[in-house]
Amino acid sequence: MADVNTLALLFGALLLTAMVATSLTKRLGTPLLLVFLGVGMLAGDSGPGGLIFNDFELSYTVGNLALAVILFDGGLRTRISTFRVALKPALLLATFGVAITAGITGAFAAWILDLPLHLGFLLGSIVGSTDAAAVFALLRNSGVKLNERVGATLEIESGMNDPMAIFLVIVLIAAATSGSLSPADMALEFVRQFGIGIVCGGAGGWLVSRLAKRLTLPESLHPLLLLGSGLALFGATAKLGGSAFLAVYCAGMIIGNRPLPAREHSLQVLDGLAWLAQAGMFLLLGLLTTPSRVLPELPQVLPIALFLMLVARPLSVLLCLPPLRFRWRELVFVSWVGLRGAVPIVLAVFPLLAGVEHALLMFDAALAVVISSLLIQGSSIAWLARVLKVEVPGYPDPLAQHSLHGEDDAHWLLVQYRVAAGADIVDAPCTQLDIRQGLAETLGVWRQGMLLHPESSLLLRADDLVLLAANEAALPELGERFAAQQSGKQLDAQRFFGEFYLHGDAQLGDVAMFCGCAMPGDPDLSLADWICATLHRQPTVGEQVALGGVTLTVHEIEGGKITSVGLKLPG
Repeated sequence: MADVNTLALLFGALLLTAMVATSLTKRLGTPLLLVFLGVGMLAGDSGPGGLIFNDFELSYTVGNLALAVILFDGGLRTRISTFRVALKPALLLATFGVAITAGITGAFAAWILDLPLHLGFLLGSIVGSTDAAAVFALLRNSGVKLNERVGATLEIESGMNDPMAIFLVIVLIAAATSGSLSPADMALEFVRQFGIGIVCGGAGGWLVSRLAKRLTLPESLHPLLLLGSGLALFGATAKLGGSAFLAVYCAGMIIGNRPLPAREHSLQVLDGLAWLAQAGMFLLLGLLTTPSRVLPELPQVLPIALFLMLVARPLSVLLCLPPLRFRWRELVFVSWVGLRGAVPIVLAVFPLLAGVEHALLMFDAALAVVISSLLIQGSSIAWLARVLKVEVPGYPDPLAQHSLHGEDDAHWLLVQYRVAAGADIVDAPCTQLDIRQGLAETLGVWRQGMLLHPESSLLLRADDLVLLAANEAALPELGERFAAQQSGKQLDAQRFFGEFYLHGDAQLGDVAMFCGCAMPGDPDLSLADWICATLHRQPTVGEQVALGGVTLTVHEIEGGKITSVGLKLPG
């Protein structure tokens, strides 16, 4: 019993220390996962903690379960609507992109570490996939919001590229241990992994979403229902020989895009569990790390990390995305945001457990890649997004929100906002928020400890708490209305979208006449259709096109169609 109590004390103390240390991450711009890693290293045998931990098998087990939770949570937050603009590029990066990255990095690693070529490719596969969970955590903390196409591409890629990296690692370990593996066997394994994973994920997600809707449970138990379902699906898919990671991501995506009881509460709980999973993984990695062994190897392994960031990842992006009409700024940003995180930790344990030659060296190299990526790329993502102009104005989320379930499938919420000082709605009637009719309704105003009934004569004041019933589609507009004028570090909406807003159905001839420029096409064409024809692809919010001397920026999209366009005058 003493051992159990000691273990609980140590893990609790480590986790608490790491959580307290996270307050420094916003000030220093340090990725949160590095804090967990550092705490683990300090507690390890080479640090003041002096704990001796070298159980790679336990780390493998914990890592797999942690990845299942992380990917399931990521799937729950992936909107199906983003697939219309990002599925093709994300699929290319998650398959061919991972293979290209692994191949180029593996060849370089084999050369610089003097390894057999197949072991170099194994190391390249271990570090071949990205971890967008850390990326978007950094972006949320910095207040930067990416344009939908770039953000969705990175999000979907991160959820779908892990199975490809795992497939490559399994195949290469089999080749290293058995001596040979035919192309037919590789193709069969690929079809089995991805086919079973997609089928199990789709069927499991559909069943769980129906089960969650039919069961009558207290709100506090719904997150446990989802977590248990996700872990059970993970284990069942692995038993059938499919990609369990792909299955839980697909299942989470299907569940998250269907009506779900206690949705917000479940997402909050699972978000915390996903962070706990990542924290546990990096704490274990820190405990496994022996600086006295790793430091002498740094001159060999650090060039691999730099090569991956500066050559392999950019080259894979340049080979996959240009045919899909990405702008050069977007290509540079996607190339740089190849952040490595949780997955290489687990994959680097595979060769150790399989008894592959030079496995410990590959583990140390993967460690160097993860640390370098988090330090160099992780600390520069927000700055680079602003420099490359791939961000769009972001507005605050509600202080609180709760799902309202009606007879239809429309997602209605009970939301609460605070009126910021300097917001446009200060001194405006609380019943007139300039939100499209039928999408939001004020229910009450909480002021100085009193709940006031919404009346047209009641004027809003700074610091009021406003309670509304709103459709999910109205949240961006509500956030814009309640937000204060944005300060210098944030992207100001007027500077970004322009001084005027035009309806997407406005005729191109009228707009060209207003701007005083030559007619660029059929004057009877709608502005929305002309922008789509000019871009040659599905538009997203923040897309910009030039019309004479003015800049037109897509402001709002509904149902895949442009409904509002910002017009920015020269200068």
